[in-house]
Formats: sequence, C-alpha cells, structure tokens
Amino acid sequence: MAVLAIAALLFTALLTACASSTAATRSPDAPIVPTDRLYVSIGDSYAAGYQPSGPASGATTTNGFAYQLANRSAATGTGMRLVNFGCSGVTSTALLNDRGCVREALAPGAPDYAGVTQAEAAEAFLRAHRTQVVLVSVVVGGNDVKPCLLTAQGTVRPDTVQCVADAAATLRSNLARLLAGVRSAVGADVRVVGLTYPDIFLGAWVSGGPDGHEIATRSVAVFRDALNPTLRAEYVQAGASFVDITAASGAYGSMADSTVVPPYGPVPEPVAQVCALTFYCEYGDPHPKTQGYTLIADLVQRTLPAS
Repeated sequence: MAVLAIAALLFTALLTACASSTAATRSPDAPIVPTDRLYVSIGDSYAAGYQPSGPASGATTTNGFAYQLANRSAATGTGMRLVNFGCSGVTSTALLNDRGCVREALAPGAPDYAGVTQAEAAEAFLRAHRTQVVLVSVVVGGNDVKPCLLTAQGTVRPDTVQCVADAAATLRSNLARLLAGVRSAVGADVRVVGLTYPDIFLGAWVSGGPDGHEIATRSVAVFRDALNPTLRAEYVQAGASFVDITAASGAYGSMADSTVVPPYGPVPEPVAQVCALTFYCEYGDPHPKTQGYTLIADLVQRTLPAS
C-alpha cells in the first residue's frame, strides 16, 4: 500500500472516527486525544451493526454490539471510544483485498477508508494509536459460508459439505493473515476478541419453504463442525479470545424439544431462539435484533477484565 494512502487514511481516521458517549462534551468527529481509550471494531455487517427494516431494506445502526459495548463502558466510567471499520457484506477475502466500503455499508460514524482495504485501514489505525488501543473485536466469515447452504432459488445445495470445506480453508488462510497484521500492529498484550454468529439458518425451519426443515437441520453441522472450529483455531493461535455466539444462542439444543412461537406455532427450541434473536424468521435476514446484539455484547464483555 502506498505511503500517501496510509497517511491520508490516518488523517481521515483522526478526524472522523466514531466516539462513544465517554466524550460527551466533544462532537463524534472530534480528533482523537491522548487520553482516549480506543476500541476498534473490524469485520462485516455484524461489526457494522446492520439491521433490516423490512424484507429488502435496512441500514447499519448504533444498536450493534460494538456500540452497546462502548456505551456501557461510558456508563461504568471505563470509557472506550469506538472506531468502527465494519463494512456490511464483506467476506474474509473482501476484507483483505477490496478497497474502500460504500457509504451505505459503513458502520455509523466510521472512518472513510476509500482507496485502501479494511484490513489495511484498521491495521494502520492500530499502529498509529498502539498505546491507546484497549480492545479489538473481529467478526468475519459468515458471508464466506453463507452461499453453501442454499441455491439461488432457496433450495438445498447438493454440494454443501464440499462448499463449506472449501470456504473454511479460505477463511482459515485469510483470518490467519488478518490476525497476524492486527497482532503486529497492537502487540501481544492488547485484548483481541473474535466472534462467530447465531445459526441463523435454523430460522429456515419456518421461512425456508419446502426445504426449510432440511436447511435448518444441515446448518447445525456447518456451524458446529466447520465454521466455528475454523474460527476458534485461528483466534486461539493469535492469542485472541473466541466467543461462541452459536452455542450461547441455543443452536445446539435438541430439535426434539418444541415451544410455541406466534405466528409459527410449535417449533424446535433452537429455532425459537433464533427467531427471538434475529430477523431470519420474519424476513429471511441473518442480522440480529437489538436483543440479539445485546447478547453478543454481553458475551464479549465477559471476556474483558473486571473494571
């Protein structure tokens, strides 16, 4: 990456990075000051706080887990200022290789990193503020495996197992590269937290049409046996904490245990959980409701030192 691009990025980040309510007396785009304790969010739409407003509409919001964490830190006096590089829609390959992020996909208050990749932007910012960074969260990989369960017509893919294996291999390589850059930028002592996702495809049980039950059932193995072991291994290798959102959201519970969820009637307990936490059952959309992001924030917070 060109030196001038790095310099431009850092200047933009200094001017436009998103501030939490810790700095209530300063505007959100105020320059970073030496007393700021910085929390850097990296990743996809989960990092950016995306929520749908209907079946085919939505936007990034400050309901996301990263914003909730920053706001909690302000309320408890520990004061982390959030700088969110998240970009909706990115795969692990796009995060490393695609330059910029369209404005509509950027996290609220995000630095504009046109001309450089998200990984380059985040790493440059981390290096420039190495002594101030107290937390980095990373969530990516869902878009890598998402195409492996469904065809374009919404039916079950016959090659799911091979598709997931290929996607996991690519994700492993990309995540290792990303985390090596993050660790190099912040050093060994800064807390890095890596996340996985709710098993949103369980919601296909009620919204997936004729193949919905099969899609939901297959999805459990995708998360349990492929995606999450890949993520866990790379985060642990990088000295990061791994937060298993899938397990915490009840995805591995018995599909034989049912509960009534209006308007769907009796559904398996894991399906009921994903309906409550995400928009997949209503809209076929994989993103969390505000309470789903709250669960993620709770889980990340548990990995942090007691204040």
